[in-house]
Amino acid sequence: MGTRQTDGDDVLTVEDTLSAEVVAVYRWLALHGQLDPVRTAEETGVGERAVRGAVDYLVRVGLVQRGEEGDDRLWAVDPHLVASVATAPVERAIAEQQTRLRVFRDQFARLASDYEEGRNGAFRDVEAIPGLTQVRAALTRAAEQCREDMVTVQPGGTRPPEVLQDALLRDSQLLARGVRMRTLYHHTARFNSPSQAYVATMSALGGEYRTAHQLVGRVIIFDRELAFMANRNDRLGAVVVREPSVVHFLYELFEQMWSQAQPFSDAATDGLEAVAKDLDRTILRLLAAGLKDETIARRLGMSLRTTRKHIADIMQVLGVQSRFQAGVAVSARGLLDDDGDGDDEGDGVDEGGEDGVRSGSGAEGTAAPA
Repeated sequence: MGTRQTDGDDVLTVEDTLSAEVVAVYRWLALHGQLDPVRTAEETGVGERAVRGAVDYLVRVGLVQRGEEGDDRLWAVDPHLVASVATAPVERAIAEQQTRLRVFRDQFARLASDYEEGRNGAFRDVEAIPGLTQVRAALTRAAEQCREDMVTVQPGGTRPPEVLQDALLRDSQLLARGVRMRTLYHHTARFNSPSQAYVATMSALGGEYRTAHQLVGRVIIFDRELAFMANRNDRLGAVVVREPSVVHFLYELFEQMWSQAQPFSDAATDGLEAVAKDLDRTILRLLAAGLKDETIARRLGMSLRTTRKHIADIMQVLGVQSRFQAGVAVSARGLLDDDGDGDDEGDGVDEGGEDGVRSGSGAEGTAAPA
């Protein structure tokens, strides 16, 4: 028998693809055991010239062997044998990679034991996690381990659609396990279509959502045992808190905000006028407290530009030029009295609020999920 040539391009590799003509000719030769180009061409539909080319290729790569000189017989070789030769380098490479992977994992498993030992020591109660990828991984693990209760404060008027889409699967799995899930948003989130769609979907599965004009920073609490807070020095990082008293305080703070918040609804349900009036009264309170525009914007989940537009509109309605004059006018008219009605002659400050609320704003993004 002839021997297979294995130099250069004659070696079959896993990157090679057998053409339909080569497959048809191989099948014919496997059934008949000898070459008859004319008959092969007629029965396979492959041109006679292409048949000869296919045979030569099959011989070169070792799928067919010729007889001795003067013997026109051809033998088809077991494809499994040829494949084993072709895949051997790949299998060796895979085995080497798997070995490297095992060594890598073993090394980090030993590091993890050291980490757990250290976390159980003096520094176990507070942990800083840098970077968005690490924070998301930590949140995913905490969500998978959550058993009963998850509460979230999500400041900001809008949530990116891709973030909300990622949250759908994770949160639906939590609810399916019977975990109670409550989330607080700024009122401005009710004017954001992706947020409305997300809340409608998750509410149907049992999620609970409310909104408020003022919120503290972003925080997520799992089972009243583990809290994630935004890292003020790294907007993509987070701080993990396990100290029971601190987590309890954060949870009680959430409960207080939750009790004072309103059920999530879209803008059309509550009406722009009512929401705008409530927003302007909140801005008046924050102005009276002496807060800067940047702080007011952050607390309300609006952009600085939108917040300043609201403030300008309020001062225009009050007919004043400075914040001091605004404070005097607010006090004289009783706009911040406990009854919340202001005077009955229409001297309120809701006229300029509608467009500002409707324009909304994107609050600063962070690593916490929806």
